Amino acid sequence: MITYEPFLAEKTADRVAVYPGTFDPITMGHLDIIQRALHLFDRVVVAVAKNPTKTPTFSVEERLQMIRDCFPADETRVEVNSVDGLLVDYAYRRGAKAIVRGMRAVSDFEFEFQLALMNRRLEREVETVFLMTAFRWIYISSSIIKDVARHGGDVSGLVPDHVCERLREKFMR
Repeated sequence: MITYEPFLAEKTADRVAVYPGTFDPITMGHLDIIQRALHLFDRVVVAVAKNPTKTPTFSVEERLQMIRDCFPADETRVEVNSVDGLLVDYAYRRGAKAIVRGMRAVSDFEFEFQLALMNRRLEREVETVFLMTAFRWIYISSSIIKDVARHGGDVSGLVPDHVCERLREKFMR
């Protein structure tokens, strides 16, 4: 019989996970992944990536604030920070046991799998956990949301209300 003692070992510290992304902007799909990760971990650190290969619509500070506004002031299980450099190093320094990655489709898998393997090679103490996006959010991405908003389309219900307002302000004509 297989036992899972290391995973079920007596809890001595919080189980922390890091959920990275550019979150430009945060969507209901992202929030779904965060809520589901909170069922698996004691705390989730939402890490806003400074990705030099992308040109974001919102500054890092704007993205951090939009994410923080998604959670009540007394929420102690979700922390929001920015991250620069190797994510796995950041996760290890934070004492995270896992990096959470949301996946919408099979097309996401190959890239995410490669990242997970490289992270595992760099730091064996940090696992990667893949969570499939809930079916109702599977078709949305920050890029699609921005494109629709940029052209005057209604993205309400796909992003939190305060994010919807920020998108309207950003793309007002």
